[in-house]
Amino acid sequence: MSNSLLRVSPSDLKMPFELKKQNSACLELYNKTDQHVAFKVKTTNPRKYAVRPASGVVPPRGSFCVTITMQAPKEIPPDYHCKDKFLVQSIVVEEGTTVKDIVPNMFSKAPGKLVEDFKLRVIYIPANPPSPVPEETEEEDSLDSDVDHEVERPSTSDPVSSNFTDCCFEQIMLCLFPVNH
Repeated sequence: MSNSLLRVSPSDLKMPFELKKQNSACLELYNKTDQHVAFKVKTTNPRKYAVRPASGVVPPRGSFCVTITMQAPKEIPPDYHCKDKFLVQSIVVEEGTTVKDIVPNMFSKAPGKLVEDFKLRVIYIPANPPSPVPEETEEEDSLDSDVDHEVERPSTSDPVSSNFTDCCFEQIMLCLFPVNH
């Protein structure tokens, strides 16, 4: 079943993995309707992940960024395989509904009540992936070349990727350059 209330991006949560280091990933919720939509995010492993905010209201045609932070892992799982999952539940609410109005029984299923579920699995990715540019050998260094090499930056003209980038830039920077107090 396709979700009619929220579009959740990404469809699989790609979590940066680094031993003994806390990392975060962003989950973007897009309201596909002209109504206010309340959401709640659950996980199969609440001791391992902090979800902020865990619930909220997405305005009509608006978006909302949820930050999921994984506690620093102490060991590498076999084959980097992760069995953890997340569930995003959503329901239409009245205009003016606030986070304080969201209660657990809002998301209980009943006849005639539309509660949508979106399941995500967690996929570990290297926190510091290897550079895509191969290192030059001494032979290649000695060659003269008039060709300039440029690295093309991904387009931000797409409003979806632009919103996602804007929303999660701060969290990504905090992951890369943690502030020690």
